[in-house]
Amino acid sequence: MIGLIARVESNRRKAAAMESGGKRRSCDSRPESGAGDGNKGIMDETVLFLVFRSINWEPRVICLAACVSRRLRAVARRVLFRELCAARAPRMVAALTAGGVAPAGRLGGGWHALAKLLFFCCGCAAATRFFAPVERPAKGHFVEESRFSKTSGRSFLPRGCWGDLLYVSDQCEHAASAGGGDDLGAFRGVFRGFMRSRTRAWLIGKRAELEARTRCPYCGARVWSMTAAGLVPRSASRRLGAHHGSLEYFVCVHGHLHGYCWLAHLSSSSSSGEDDKLQEEDEGDEGRVQF
Repeated sequence: MIGLIARVESNRRKAAAMESGGKRRSCDSRPESGAGDGNKGIMDETVLFLVFRSINWEPRVICLAACVSRRLRAVARRVLFRELCAARAPRMVAALTAGGVAPAGRLGGGWHALAKLLFFCCGCAAATRFFAPVERPAKGHFVEESRFSKTSGRSFLPRGCWGDLLYVSDQCEHAASAGGGDDLGAFRGVFRGFMRSRTRAWLIGKRAELEARTRCPYCGARVWSMTAAGLVPRSASRRLGAHHGSLEYFVCVHGHLHGYCWLAHLSSSSSSGEDDKLQEEDEGDEGRVQF
């Protein structure tokens, strides 16, 4: 990693020297503007961009780099996480930012929150108001591959909110008990332009209260329980393959969605038929992200 950074920095310096045309500097010349701003070498955003592009925007490495110092964290939040999202899920990012909903490249909750949502399953560590306790809490973890679909997202919206664009992931399955039984499904998603969405307007119109104890695991903002607001359609359970009424999901003020459900056991024939149907509906619609 250090050797790669050194090579990129060396090439950058050579290119800068060639552009200068070989002009000699006077002996009494003053330092260039910005030489003391602490953003040279590894802190140069161009160098960081080239380094992380060369390793295909590896999410874990970017997270580690963001922990090194405040300056690196600031660069990661401003540049690296945005480029990670655009490189790994280009169609999804293009849809989320279309129509001027992300002016100046700013996304609700920040690009770091979207990057975390793409690559991290929050699990289910504690019981909620409408979701029964689990015997073995499902811990959060990085996922090797995820698929986000706007067709799936429509299944999570009441009919009056079908004009909103919502991407929802396939559920991540966790064994909830050692002795068998139903598995726990954890899922996540994101709205486009949530501030102007019908879902937000409906929540405010119904005077839905923000949850007192639950926070968004991706941006830390306060959340609404869609279950408490009475905005969970039957199609959500069917889409997840869950028992009816055995799910709960939340939407934060920035438009991030996360939730849990108990997955129903299906026979091999019925499950394969359902999978084929969902695949046909999602064809050409999903955004895939993988390590």
